[in-house]
Amino acid sequence: MTIVVTGAAGFIGSNIVKALNARGETDIIAVDNLTRGDKFVNLVDCEISDYLDKQDFISLIGSGDFDGEIRAILHQGACSDTMNHDGKYMMENNYQYTLELFEFCQAEEIPFLYASSAATYGKGSVFKEERQHEGPLNVYGYSKFLFDQVLRRRMKEGLTAQVAGFRYFNVYGPQEQHKGRMASVAFHNFNQYRESGKVKLFGSYDGYADGTQSRDFVSVEDVVNVNLYFLDNPDRSGIFNLGSGRAQPFNDVAVATVNACRRHEGLPALTLAELVQQGILEYIDFPDALKGKYQSFTQADIGKLRAAGYSGPMLTVEQGVDRYVDWLIARQG
Repeated sequence: MTIVVTGAAGFIGSNIVKALNARGETDIIAVDNLTRGDKFVNLVDCEISDYLDKQDFISLIGSGDFDGEIRAILHQGACSDTMNHDGKYMMENNYQYTLELFEFCQAEEIPFLYASSAATYGKGSVFKEERQHEGPLNVYGYSKFLFDQVLRRRMKEGLTAQVAGFRYFNVYGPQEQHKGRMASVAFHNFNQYRESGKVKLFGSYDGYADGTQSRDFVSVEDVVNVNLYFLDNPDRSGIFNLGSGRAQPFNDVAVATVNACRRHEGLPALTLAELVQQGILEYIDFPDALKGKYQSFTQADIGKLRAAGYSGPMLTVEQGVDRYVDWLIARQG
């Protein structure tokens, strides 16, 4: 029986495939859209049994080719560009595709683990998996929110097999290089520092001082661990926040990134004040295009995740970024 990972050549998907390989799992069908061919590099280190284009896969599902053949689907594939306003594409790609996979898994009585998003909360200040706290600000967030609503209804009616949705907060880590401007702050900070010796962050906005807008930054290592925990515990269903459970300012990411790079250069660590004083950290005006569409603060309430039995520690920005920079430097030299 095979495991299917969609978005397998992407950031989180490829990390999941690699983790499955580490467990000895190689009967894995990787599903993705390689129109952007450079993503293939994320699968080079992975062992898979087959690769299918996402449209071919959904067609084969519909024609019954995979009936009785699949053990579980880990659905990570989606358009995650929050600035993509093509609603027709977003709803087909994120909502309708997810719905079809969900119906297949329910008919086959197999686990379905899927990527939701913290974008479902919009400008809210309470990040708890409850309807009253949700209000997406863009069509990407809405596409994720709408399927979460379907799951809630179906859970009341009764599921035939496990379904777990994970509201990813700000995920960072290896294998995100193809994401361009949607890659993590840590990735952009690293490249800025290596190219110019400086890091730039947004200045004051929305009542927050320079660089103090805060997010729940979660390492892809922790995201993978949670997915595998639920795969191992098919009796647990629901919608779960997947963050570190703590908010840290963008300043923390910049300091951690620069100091990890300085460690590789044989230089001592610097404080935030020293980085600003030496001109290594600069603040730029907050862009007009993001005003009113920007989450200045996020912090996952992970109480529901803990109640489901996941007890693993979540890496801090300092721990996770340090490991990530080591990986980036090992790859880039």
